[in-house]
Amino acid sequence: MMCGSELKPLPEGVQRVARVLQDKDHPHGPVMLDDAARTAQQAADALGIALGQIAKSIVFRRKPDGAAVLVVTSGDRRVDEKKVQALVCAEGQKLGRADAEFVKAATGFSIGGVSPVGHTTPPVTLIDRDLHRFTEIWAAAGHPHGVFKLTPADLAHLTGAPVVDVVLEVVA
Repeated sequence: MMCGSELKPLPEGVQRVARVLQDKDHPHGPVMLDDAARTAQQAADALGIALGQIAKSIVFRRKPDGAAVLVVTSGDRRVDEKKVQALVCAEGQKLGRADAEFVKAATGFSIGGVSPVGHTTPPVTLIDRDLHRFTEIWAAAGHPHGVFKLTPADLAHLTGAPVVDVVLEVVA
């Protein structure tokens, strides 16, 4: 797969994401940004959209079995680890933070480019309901420069993940 006027090959992770999007007839393929968008704020700035429109991917590690747990939430929200733990762990089990090495090994993506689709090993995935505040959102496409456009409904369709409440309460 090629991208851009220079016709550079897409990074391997972006190719995986592009294949999933194509296989599921998603209308928007990955776009490569000129600058890295390792954070939700950088991605929002590069795309000229609201921070909340970035579907950021946060990876946790379920301690009992070492499973990767992917939470996709709005860029302007913070994940409530206790809510996630209650949804994906049995009574008394814990959820832990995932370091860069675990994220890469478990998903095939580096931090800053973790896509909600195209993982080397499918994670346990949750989608935060606050993404539904927007009609259009953008997610990482497997590389810090790669993103793709979608809707919250597309995200649920592409991942098969439940839409739940997993963020800290927003205080007005």
